[in-house]
Amino acid sequence: MKPADGFLNALTGGAPAGGGDDSDDGAGELRYRSVWISDIHLGTPGCQAHALLDFLRRVESEHLFLVGDIIDGWQLRRSWYWPQAHNDVVQKLLRKARKGTKVVFIPGNHDEFARKYLQHNFGGVEVAEDWIHETADGRKLWITHGDLFDGVIQCAKWLAHLGDTAYEFTLKLNRHLNSLRARMGLPYWSLSKYLKLKVKRAVSYVGDFESAVAREARNRGVQGVVCGHIHHAELRDIDGILYANDGDWVESLTALVEHADGRLEILDWSCRALQARQTQLGTAIQPVGSPA
Repeated sequence: MKPADGFLNALTGGAPAGGGDDSDDGAGELRYRSVWISDIHLGTPGCQAHALLDFLRRVESEHLFLVGDIIDGWQLRRSWYWPQAHNDVVQKLLRKARKGTKVVFIPGNHDEFARKYLQHNFGGVEVAEDWIHETADGRKLWITHGDLFDGVIQCAKWLAHLGDTAYEFTLKLNRHLNSLRARMGLPYWSLSKYLKLKVKRAVSYVGDFESAVAREARNRGVQGVVCGHIHHAELRDIDGILYANDGDWVESLTALVEHADGRLEILDWSCRALQARQTQLGTAIQPVGSPA
């Protein structure tokens, strides 16, 4: 099955059949005006679909923005991987749309095939190139995945695919490491995130990306920008522009949320995911520190 076909089947409720998730356990536990999530990478072993399902069950919002790389078409072209939990994520998103949440999907580079369907609506999910969102306190935020500001993606796509393969290997190693850490009662730790923050060239790349996105937001006359792409959650001011990156659901398990008064916050779901993992393993849950 081609990624585009899988995408259409998923959004119309015909993704690989079986099971399905209509559970509302914990529904309404956390309520926000808006929620942004990105870089889920459905279709890859690295996707932490069970943690995301827990998040989607417990978090309700008026607006839900899917900021790119929701489905990983690059990986699906190499080999088809679509377990039931990934189908359940799609069905949960569709159910939110049916129940009144405004769901907007902005494709990224890994699900660029969906850019053929801009301005279309599938199952209540609107597909858009980008979006302008006005917060409750009147600020205008430009929403974009961010890959257009990645020189590697734009100028050397073959190198990006090579890096993607290396990244998958790092994530596989990281899964084994964190399985051991969970058994020891230790919190989740991201090897790739550590490398991003410690390797000089990676730190420089992240900084250059953030500055470029913020500069474009200023050119567009808005007060801030929300993006994904680099798997690094951040919320800070860059020369008078609010830069917000919602992170990912492969490593950091983070989302950006807007409170009723317009205040923005990054939610870190990793500690809750750790507790669920420890329960699954049958180990005693030990106290862990607050999310960084």
